[in-house]
Amino acid sequence: MLVHPWDATLDEDEWQSWIAEGHDFGQLAVNGSPGQPPVVVPTHFTCDGGHLLVHLARPNPVWEAIERDPNVAFTVVGDYAFIPGSWRAKAGTPPSEGVPTSYYTTVQFTCRASVVDDPDAKAELLRRQMAHFQPDGDHAPIAADQPPYGRMLSGIRGLDLQVTNVAAKFKYDDQKPVEHRAAVAEALTERGQGLDLPAARQQRRRLDRIGSWKP
Repeated sequence: MLVHPWDATLDEDEWQSWIAEGHDFGQLAVNGSPGQPPVVVPTHFTCDGGHLLVHLARPNPVWEAIERDPNVAFTVVGDYAFIPGSWRAKAGTPPSEGVPTSYYTTVQFTCRASVVDDPDAKAELLRRQMAHFQPDGDHAPIAADQPPYGRMLSGIRGLDLQVTNVAAKFKYDDQKPVEHRAAVAEALTERGQGLDLPAARQQRRRLDRIGSWKP
């Protein structure tokens, strides 16, 4: 992934806070067989220290690929918006000469995958995930020897993804003048489609922290 200096995360807390705000769905990418494309699986995940926890159905085709090569990638993308060229035209030039772009945030994890098959270990993995996704505890006990989850554990396998590297990118034109970024954030707010409002919030947040970009 290309990350220009002005798109880079300002510190680890920035991308960690973004993930913690509810960006807990991404794509697991696993190396395919020789001559075949990667296997890509969309899924929810839970952060657990330096690990990502995932569970998938046992018939999922990803297992064979992981057992062949446990080095995987996991990508999360959000707060994205298309920026028309007319919004990015340089001062004093016709709007039609502006170059469009995409705004987005992405965090890409490089991981080493361990398959979790032991029933008790799978139950513990699910408990950790449910503590994140259903923190009120409004679910039956999750244990290998208790219904309803106990009898369903054989239908899934767990994945413990040990994070070995993180690349984060916040692409919001931070290299451009303050006035330009403020104007685009306002235009996104006025348009208000899709993820325009979250993208505008990210741009304003970065603007407040960075101010005028200095190489």
